[in-house]
Amino acid sequence: MEEMFHKKSEAVRRLVEAAEEAHLKHEFDADLQYEYFNAVLINERDKDGNFLELGKEFILAPNDHFNNLPVNISLSDVQVPTNMYNKDPAIVNGVYWSESLNKVFVDNFDRDPSLIWQYFGSAKGFFRQYPGIKWEPDENGVIAFDCRNRKWYIQAATSPKDVVILVDVSGSMKGLRLTIAKQTVSSILDTLGDDDFFNIIAYNEELHYVEPCLNGTLVQADRTNKEHFREHLDKLFAKGIGMLDIALNEAFNILSDFNHTGQGSICSQAIMLITDGAVDTYDTIFAKYNWPDRKVRIFTYLIGREAAFADNLKWMACANKGFFTQISTLADVQENVMEYLHVLSRPKVIDQEHDVVWTEAYIDSTLTDDQGPVLMTTVAMPVFSKQNETRSKGILLGVVGTDVPVKELLKTIPKYKLGIHGYAFAITNNGYILTHPELRLLYEEGKKRRKPNYSSVDLSEVEWEDRDDVLRNAMVNRKTGKFSMEVKKTVDKGKRVLVMTNDYYYTDIKGTPFSLGVALSRGHGKYFFRGNVTIEEGLHDLEHPDVSLADEWSYCNTDLHPEHRHLSQLEAIKLYLKGKEPLLQCDKELIQEVLFDAVVSAPIEAYWTSLALNKSENSDKGVEVAFLGTRTGLSRINLFVGAEQLTNQDFLKAGDKENIFNADHFPLWYRRAAEQIPGSFVYSIPFSTGPVNKSNVVTASTSIQLLDERKSPVVAAVGIQMKLEFFQRKFWTASRQCASLDGKCSISCDDETVNCYLIDNNGFILVSEDYTQTGDFFGEIEGAVMNKLLTMGSFKRITLYDYQAMCRANKESSDGAHGLLDPYNAFLSAVKWIMTELVLFLVEFNLCSWWHSDMTAKAQKLKQTLEPCDTEYPAFVSERTIKETTGNIACEDCSKSFVIQQIPSSNLFMVVVDSSCLCESVAPITMAPIEIRYNESLKCERLKAQKIRRRPESCHGFHPEENARECGGAPSLRAQTVLLLLPLLLMLFSR
Repeated sequence: MEEMFHKKSEAVRRLVEAAEEAHLKHEFDADLQYEYFNAVLINERDKDGNFLELGKEFILAPNDHFNNLPVNISLSDVQVPTNMYNKDPAIVNGVYWSESLNKVFVDNFDRDPSLIWQYFGSAKGFFRQYPGIKWEPDENGVIAFDCRNRKWYIQAATSPKDVVILVDVSGSMKGLRLTIAKQTVSSILDTLGDDDFFNIIAYNEELHYVEPCLNGTLVQADRTNKEHFREHLDKLFAKGIGMLDIALNEAFNILSDFNHTGQGSICSQAIMLITDGAVDTYDTIFAKYNWPDRKVRIFTYLIGREAAFADNLKWMACANKGFFTQISTLADVQENVMEYLHVLSRPKVIDQEHDVVWTEAYIDSTLTDDQGPVLMTTVAMPVFSKQNETRSKGILLGVVGTDVPVKELLKTIPKYKLGIHGYAFAITNNGYILTHPELRLLYEEGKKRRKPNYSSVDLSEVEWEDRDDVLRNAMVNRKTGKFSMEVKKTVDKGKRVLVMTNDYYYTDIKGTPFSLGVALSRGHGKYFFRGNVTIEEGLHDLEHPDVSLADEWSYCNTDLHPEHRHLSQLEAIKLYLKGKEPLLQCDKELIQEVLFDAVVSAPIEAYWTSLALNKSENSDKGVEVAFLGTRTGLSRINLFVGAEQLTNQDFLKAGDKENIFNADHFPLWYRRAAEQIPGSFVYSIPFSTGPVNKSNVVTASTSIQLLDERKSPVVAAVGIQMKLEFFQRKFWTASRQCASLDGKCSISCDDETVNCYLIDNNGFILVSEDYTQTGDFFGEIEGAVMNKLLTMGSFKRITLYDYQAMCRANKESSDGAHGLLDPYNAFLSAVKWIMTELVLFLVEFNLCSWWHSDMTAKAQKLKQTLEPCDTEYPAFVSERTIKETTGNIACEDCSKSFVIQQIPSSNLFMVVVDSSCLCESVAPITMAPIEIRYNESLKCERLKAQKIRRRPESCHGFHPEENARECGGAPSLRAQTVLLLLPLLLMLFSR
């Protein structure tokens, strides 16, 4: 595994060396004319059929390694953000010297064919990507992507930081200025990552913490916290007089106090000041808190077109190793916010420390596979200017990186060695999940959508039984060890629960900020059966058309060589065993066991064939499918009806993730059978994802163990799927057969005085006289009886928690406001251009506040949305020791009796209930999740709570050789009078 991570890091290191060497040889040419491949314009023609400028012919061909996207594996191309001029001299020169990376891109891909995207993100804004691919604008003709705003870029370019953002909300900030200020704060938040900490304070005559709960402290800049602050930004309004001195004092005290707690980044510190002017330089405050070391950088953002107070803000930034920018329109926001990143990167550049960074997991929007969205991590390194004359300026050229699919990590851990319920997982230095089978990336609302906080799900939210975070904290601290606990694992869309004890083994992954864990369920994974057959025997039985293997398991590495990528795992094994592909690298131990399983399971095919030929056994074709799966991921499937006649067309297909072998888990029918008593069958009705669960099939399966005196693993599971109508008919026929001498029943399910049900060990109805109740939870139909069964101990309730749930919430929305906060739409849309000009006009007459308050208020409306939340819900499990139980329930005016009896060798129970007594006073028992609502005090405590995290090992906050004069064009740091006289002095010296 560590070798895999090392290979990716080395590929990035080669790109860094090539980029820095190419830049060192290049001399900037302001008049350089260079036609490059623009990713948006390639292959585009004008109305006369001629290629557009920067849009030459660029050969693209579908490539299966890149999800069959049309790419060019010989060349890279260049994307330039929509708000930048693609022939700007700085961009053209950067594109020209970075062209030399093409050779390294191709060489890296030849060395390691498992590589996905490789790229160089320039500090100037352009993005060179390999392989070359065409970029398509959105419906507004916009490509909002800016590489400098991506986490991999920011993380590689800068060190962790603690930031206090000060926002002026005095009366002069009314209208468009406040809107621009809010967008500036939002853009700053976009540049903060999980290793950063922040707070936002609005000020006028008083201080107003945007989140009052976090008074006097900082909070981690994870997505959840940033979104929480964004919501509170909408509540800011402008009035009064701005008292900046109070705000600066507060900001310095927060940073000092928080640093002394040992929390936070313990690296760079900064104050971001967003205002339309400052009447003083506040040098006494800086002298008190920040000089001479200047450990806290000051970044100032002047909002609006007025420049009357610009000199004071410039001086503050320059005197404190920061940067000054002026933001006049919404379209200016992002580019100006980015400037502070270049300043924070200076110490790292001067140190020439090429720190390797790995990002948290994220979804690649360009790649999907059969399993859905592809989860990625990026390994990245900064690229520095090596020219001697720029050394003290610390010029960052950009960042290079490559994407690594998280599933590559799982391939290094053979699933067959982890047992039926075992799994591997990994977390970041912040405790967030990199990969875990319980991580849910999407939610369903008509169509599957990406969860907003999928990348910041903490390990404690999925391994929630570890209330003291023992496992999480050990892994965050990169320890190696073992931990055990009882867990409640949900299966079958969260409807069922398996209670077991897990042993966790964990260690760190060298060269990365990640830690790896493996969970083994006791009773599984500890013992492994080994068999031995000849290759000839195994190959003969692998050739059967009904045999398949788990394509997500890594029997052979088909990614190493392009000619192998089209092979299925079964095809690769056959070629490997026949010696036809000597370059194939395969797991010999696993393949040997696959051959053994193929041989010993082959006779079942003959048995199934005989059943199919014996029409009397299945005359009405009630049983449709028979299937077998083994511990090595081998499956055999036999259809008793034509494929087109199957009731459940999706069963055992690639899209039916729960019922096939995949990288995370064994099939559901295999896992549930393994938890039953050997020799007994587990019956179930598949659950649908819709609000109404109705199924027309029943699945039955049982596990296969070696029944001798030795410890034995479950080596296989076998089962059938049948029509629900067929299964119910068999049940009703059996229920009418009585053991009396005359064969007559004193009472039967045909009597109107009783209701008969067949339920499973989790309380779900398989058979009921009312067909519409099939698949429902028994407690919702017979609440009084289920309540009595719980009281008697026949069933037990297990409380479960879902910390990745989505709940409905009503939120205020304003159609107009969202448009203003999108700088690209504001810049490109003619309507928004007119609105902006109108607003600027109204500002002159102090009417902007009227326009914003009244017009926006009319657009407000309540909108129902789905938002992340925590929920609690029950699951139910029968007690195995209960064979037969009777009971009576005292209701208001009657007594309700019932009997429950276990069906031998199964997970089923027959329940007969007296129907004459309704017992309506007892409420139904529901499994519906209940949102856990936190009061304001508890919400505050949760916000303040800081789980244990491990800081990145490197920190480059300052460097004594840093040239702080590059601070936004600011003049000298002398008194204010000198600043005002500077233009005159320049005129005198220029003569």
